[in-house]
Amino acid sequence: MQVAILDDYQDVVRTLDCFSTLQGHDITVWNDAVADIDVLAGRLANADVLVLLRERTRVDEALLNRLPNLKLISQNGHVPHIDLAACTRHGVLVSSALTQRPSYPTVEFTWGLILAAMRNIPLESAALRQGVWQSTVGLGLRGRTLGIYGFGRLGSMVARIGVAFGMELLVWGRQGSLDRAKAEGLPVATSKEALFEQSDVLSLHLRLNAETAGLIGADELARMKPTALLVNTSRAELIKPGALVAALRDGRPGKTAVDVFEQEPLTDPSDPLLLQPNALCTPHLGYVERDNYEFAYGNAFDQIVAFAKGAPINVHNPDVLNQEHQ
Repeated sequence: MQVAILDDYQDVVRTLDCFSTLQGHDITVWNDAVADIDVLAGRLANADVLVLLRERTRVDEALLNRLPNLKLISQNGHVPHIDLAACTRHGVLVSSALTQRPSYPTVEFTWGLILAAMRNIPLESAALRQGVWQSTVGLGLRGRTLGIYGFGRLGSMVARIGVAFGMELLVWGRQGSLDRAKAEGLPVATSKEALFEQSDVLSLHLRLNAETAGLIGADELARMKPTALLVNTSRAELIKPGALVAALRDGRPGKTAVDVFEQEPLTDPSDPLLLQPNALCTPHLGYVERDNYEFAYGNAFDQIVAFAKGAPINVHNPDVLNQEHQ
């Protein structure tokens, strides 16, 4: 089969151990990010299989109409970027394993951002290369308050590391988050407002959905301390558009460290957030780690092999299979 692998930004897929799973198939790997449907349709016109990574490319009716040979879309994880109904109409099977590898890389990266921002590590490293010795004074973590907004799988792991650093914990979120925190003997905030007011480091760990989109705005951010750090390794859309840049300019919070953006990939160096001196910005690296890639692509490639054998797995639109047997 002709297999097209999209959005391999780092040109890493061919170096993974799991890539050998596709031996015998005709593989094309694309390394850039493309949203233009004409370009995508031209590249993928002959593809039997698309391999996607997370939500980097949207697949909808307009694109499917121009991919007459497509039979399978394979990836790992949830599929909000794939129009399942349209795929079913076009007879395109969607396979995606929902099993999750523990998110240690994202948790580790969150702490990398916290340490880097609180101790001004990127700034000091850049200054040293310019001949400047010790230009700032950072803040330590011990004894300070770590706020966790969303005490789920990632938030709970970030919180436990905070305890190891000697930080005071404060948790907020939906009732499930509060119940889980209390069950672990961790303190919960008296309110959402109190979380923003009392946190020295506030880390967001919320899923993006209709309820959480734009959940954080100017009022919440203005409650933060001028010495506080807001960390977002979840989704940019949790914060109302423009609110974070305005808050940073007003000095509350004093800093932010973000790994997620409303537009990804972000390639415009004049983006307002990138221009803020008190913003540490990284290009969505939380899950970008070799073991994670082996896991995600490994699942996607196993699904292709199963499909080729006539026994598809992890199917999200089984009606396609019913159509084939009618």
